[in-house]
Amino acid sequence: MFNFLSATILKTLLLISFFFGASAHAIQTQPYSPELLKSAQEQGKSVALHFHADWCSTCKVQEKVLEKLKGEPGLDVLVLIVDYDKEKDLRKNLNVRYQSTFVVYKGMAETTRILGDTDEGKIRSGLKTAI
Repeated sequence: MFNFLSATILKTLLLISFFFGASAHAIQTQPYSPELLKSAQEQGKSVALHFHADWCSTCKVQEKVLEKLKGEPGLDVLVLIVDYDKEKDLRKNLNVRYQSTFVVYKGMAETTRILGDTDEGKIRSGLKTAI
């Protein structure tokens, strides 16, 4: 009886920690793909496109801010890193004219854009519009 009860309690605790751990996730970054964006949007998730160029000094500072924000619980946003130089059709479709632009979505709805900003608080606030 003790072993069964212990195993049941352990399984319950693991499920609870998984559930609460999943809801407390912080920012995740991945390279952009149309399939990832579509999947996240169809599931109603918080997703941001970060139009990034390797040669862009502002993008590099934004990258450091994102790394810092990754440890922040409750900021559950998938940030897809879009190669500004290669994704010309996407830029055109979304009317993105500059690298270092974030386009933030909650599901299919755009919630905000962050244009060339490197301030941690402003980036955090912009990403939170999707939560």
